Amino acid sequence: MLLYLSKRIARSFLTLIIILTVVFCLLRLMPIEGYFQNFDKMTPQQIEVGLKEMGLSDPLPLQIVHFFQKLLHGDLGTSRIYRSNVPVSDILADKVPVSIKLGIWSMVVSLLVGLPMGAFMARYQYRWFDKIGTFFIVCIQAVPAAVYFLYIQLYGTQLFHVGLLFQIDDPNYWILPVISMSLGNIAFYGMWLRRYMIDESNKDYVRLAKAKGLSEGNVMFKHIFRNAFVPLAQYIPTAFLNTVIGSIYIESLYSIPGMGGLLVTVIKKHDNAMVQGIVLLYACVGVLGLLLGDLMMVMLDPRISLGKKAGDR
Repeated sequence: MLLYLSKRIARSFLTLIIILTVVFCLLRLMPIEGYFQNFDKMTPQQIEVGLKEMGLSDPLPLQIVHFFQKLLHGDLGTSRIYRSNVPVSDILADKVPVSIKLGIWSMVVSLLVGLPMGAFMARYQYRWFDKIGTFFIVCIQAVPAAVYFLYIQLYGTQLFHVGLLFQIDDPNYWILPVISMSLGNIAFYGMWLRRYMIDESNKDYVRLAKAKGLSEGNVMFKHIFRNAFVPLAQYIPTAFLNTVIGSIYIESLYSIPGMGGLLVTVIKKHDNAMVQGIVLLYACVGVLGLLLGDLMMVMLDPRISLGKKAGDR
């Protein structure tokens, strides 16, 4: 267990270093306007002094070393344009908790609705519940998300008597964004769990369990569901973390002050320090999601050997 964890963490750490180094070098190739708020009004001498103060006049390898030294002390840099002279960590600290809260509630709703839906669709295959669930999944996948997001906002605001401007302290204002963000994952979990459970139901151990006299419901939910959930479990951490940082349209639609759309905004504003900090956050999220997904799958299925899994990769 410890050997597996140490190898996975070491590889994840190496991946982060490579990603950050590549992003750092690419940003240094960008125009220097991204480091100054009033670049057009500055003289060449002022620009040169500013670059020297930020350490951008040093050789690139030395800049990389200084960047990682600051990073080890929690210094992600300072925003020059998005919020003048405000540390990137302070900006993210205001926005990340809002997106995390929205992501947690969305994931809870997705799991509480999507997993039972998929299980009952497999249990009552080709019956009315399965047909209704299939119709829902097809609609969610076929209809552009922006369309039903707008309808949810249009009719939901009237149903729950809430305004269009998001109020973070009012629980009623969280309902519509959470529902909107949950629909895609509900369809995903329902569709794949149904497919995995139907595949499992045709295996020999299921026939043996039924031959021993176990009821179909008992076999379905105590045996088939557990084995079918294992390959799906590895995507849950990644799905949650991606939900936290990927709710661009929803947060823009409801004016939620979270992470959604922040990367696009700072890229448009050419705030290189902010881009660098957000990419760091996204890279950590991606690597952490993969690591947690593997660990969750291993914990749910004792047949998976940690030693072999770590050695094979």
